[in-house]
Amino acid sequence: MASNSDSIYNVMFYIAHHPAEIAFTQPEYTNVVRMGIPDSVKVANPEIYFPDNKLLVNRFQDDFVAKNGNLLDFFFDYTEKKVPNYHEVWVSSAHLPAKKMYFLELSFE
Repeated sequence: MASNSDSIYNVMFYIAHHPAEIAFTQPEYTNVVRMGIPDSVKVANPEIYFPDNKLLVNRFQDDFVAKNGNLLDFFFDYTEKKVPNYHEVWVSSAHLPAKKMYFLELSFE
């Protein structure tokens, strides 16, 4: 599954360590965080994980969520939820060439 790739993990790691470079947006859902990442950030296989003008949606595997809880909690803090009691995390990604950015959305269920 594409959402469990090193590419997505590396983008999330980059965001966590460079949040000032990221455009966080406030979605209408309380359990979601949306981000715009400059497409100048190096991403492995962007054509697979950030398709041009197409949304790719996948659920992180349970072992990915368990292994990367601290990183996921960083993103959870951007939601309106207070207690990180999620069991599933869905990731949506795309490349928006006209805006020169990668789109990344995490939904905590």
